[in-house]
Amino acid sequence: MNGMIFAILAASLATVLAGIGSAKGVGAAAQTAMGVLSEDSSMFGKMLVLTLLPGTQGLYGFIVGFLIMNGTGILNGSMDLGMAQGLSYLAASLAIGFGGMISGFAQGKAAVAGISMCAKDEKNFSKAMVSITLVEIYALLAFIVSLLMVISIK
Repeated sequence: MNGMIFAILAASLATVLAGIGSAKGVGAAAQTAMGVLSEDSSMFGKMLVLTLLPGTQGLYGFIVGFLIMNGTGILNGSMDLGMAQGLSYLAASLAIGFGGMISGFAQGKAAVAGISMCAKDEKNFSKAMVSITLVEIYALLAFIVSLLMVISIK
């Protein structure tokens, strides 16, 4: 059996799972931000920044998925990959897939709280940014682990 199916699954999981985390996180933050903006539209810039932060996980998953597709030859039609390589790509995708999904959920919750805090007092924006960004560290760690594994597969 060819390992290409596992590589395709790997690219899909990295992209889809991290994307689900981002979509849920951004969606929750956007809902809260829309409520704030209905009261004070001058806060659009701050609300946009706080809403976008949970979206990075999806980007990290996309990058890993793209690197898997590029590294395996999926993009140029090559469909010959060993089983060990395919399973290695699958294992490498799991860090950003699950790490991105879970941190996207958590960062969305942090963003909702930060947006609510800013709604009460705009001076809290930097505090909200720091708190929301703390969750980002774990998405970055998952991304780096997946990235290092993907680029080291021969």
